[in-house]
Amino acid sequence: MKYFIKTEKIRFQHIDFAGIVFYPRFLEMLNGLVEDWFEEALDRPFCKMHETNGIPTVDLKVQFKKAARLGEVIIKELWVKELRTSSLLCAFLFKNQQGEIILEGEVTLVNVKMAEDRKAISSEAFSDTMREKISYFLLP
Repeated sequence: MKYFIKTEKIRFQHIDFAGIVFYPRFLEMLNGLVEDWFEEALDRPFCKMHETNGIPTVDLKVQFKKAARLGEVIIKELWVKELRTSSLLCAFLFKNQQGEIILEGEVTLVNVKMAEDRKAISSEAFSDTMREKISYFLLP
């Protein structure tokens, strides 16, 4: 059991006129964290997965706690709270280098299979191999 952790430097592209991260950029950072987790920890890169499958977000809860500013480095953590047949509930936490929480929340992802014409999708159970890899990040 462990956390998947990445750092990210706040760049000019992330901020608004007030010099703090514009909230949609945090959601893009979260998506990047999920994408990195799938590629680096689960060996399921989006560039391969999205040929036939997907992992869309179906529920997202975020609480913004503190502003992040240009030049800061944030630590992003992700772990699994629940592993279901074809979906998983992940928790995430972004904090600054002083350990102060910037934002936290939960995201529900569903494993889906896409029709060849991409006009239909349906949930698909995770394989045993994938369940084993995901379980490594399962924390209470």
